[in-house]
Amino acid sequence: MFVALCDNINQGIVPVPAKLGNGQDPFHNLYWGAGYGVKNFFKVKTKDWNFLKSIPSDDSYILERILFKHATKDIYLLAEAYDGAKIKTCTENFLKASNGQNSIQILQEDTKLNFGGDANLLAYIGHDGLMDFDVNVLYKDSVVTPREVIILACYSKNFFSPEIKKAKAIPVLWTTHLMAPEAYTLKSAIDGWILNESGKAIDERAAQTYHQYQKCGIRGARNLFTTGF
Repeated sequence: MFVALCDNINQGIVPVPAKLGNGQDPFHNLYWGAGYGVKNFFKVKTKDWNFLKSIPSDDSYILERILFKHATKDIYLLAEAYDGAKIKTCTENFLKASNGQNSIQILQEDTKLNFGGDANLLAYIGHDGLMDFDVNVLYKDSVVTPREVIILACYSKNFFSPEIKKAKAIPVLWTTHLMAPEAYTLKSAIDGWILNESGKAIDERAAQTYHQYQKCGIRGARNLFTTGF
């Protein structure tokens, strides 16, 4: 899971309160340590995932890396908080992983866990940086096992489609309009993915959850999320 920390100074966003929009402070950041940020939500606000440990990173732009295990399934989740000033690096690394590149291996007790380009499901959470910059990713032509991806960012289908097609990945869930990329939507989508639901069913899950938290109207929420190309 690739989380580009919200950053008032370094990203083309509508500014949020300074504490939430400091892209170098994961503890308070809107997309990580705040109430509906990835770390806080999965660690504190849901019983479906157990926090295992923080993992040091050799990459200075990854400010925190954490590992979770599902409470009842043999499924692991690795989440990485990227310095908000390095959103382009975060985006490019997500796209490379979606193409089966940059595999990461984590040792959990006696079990070797595969993430990055070897993960079954990949997610990007944060500002849609493709609104502001172009990426430079060299994609592999041959992909044996296409990766499934979730992209929670504003207008992500529109801006990410060309790159996801090049990556030969499968878009399980992305968006058609402005949205708040908070962790409750991600958790709901992952719930459906674990149950092997169709993209349409996951789409509906996301819409129901987003409406529950945002009170935006179910019709608007359904129009916001979509699956596939």
